[in-house]
Amino acid sequence: MAAIYSLYIINKSGGLIFYKDYGSKGRMDTNDSLRVASLWHSMHAISQQLSPINGCSGIELLEADAFDLHCFQSLTGTKFFVVCETGTQHMEALLKVIYELYMDYVLKNPFYEMEMPIRCELFDINLTQAIQKDRVALLGR
Repeated sequence: MAAIYSLYIINKSGGLIFYKDYGSKGRMDTNDSLRVASLWHSMHAISQQLSPINGCSGIELLEADAFDLHCFQSLTGTKFFVVCETGTQHMEALLKVIYELYMDYVLKNPFYEMEMPIRCELFDINLTQAIQKDRVALLGR
């Protein structure tokens, strides 16, 4: 069973620019993944505005009965979030690794247009390696 079910990257205006499904349970179609991304973007923005703490950056962890949702927001407003098994550890570190891959392989790609869907083979390859490395670390192999 995979620790990570899915990965989403949302641009600063709330558009889904990358989605990858890693779990075998409950695969979503394109419309469902777009709805999840839009809903998360809205909830994240509302949480920033309603927080009693000044300078709150929004929801970083959402714990549910069947999954956890970990979120990392970059300084530019791009959000990276993973849906994973409950109690999965080091997701914050994995999200930062994914952000570094995004900077190295997407933003430095001269053919990538900002805020558009990510279609970069090197990003996909390195992302798969990072996820596999994380799974191996979680399983202790």
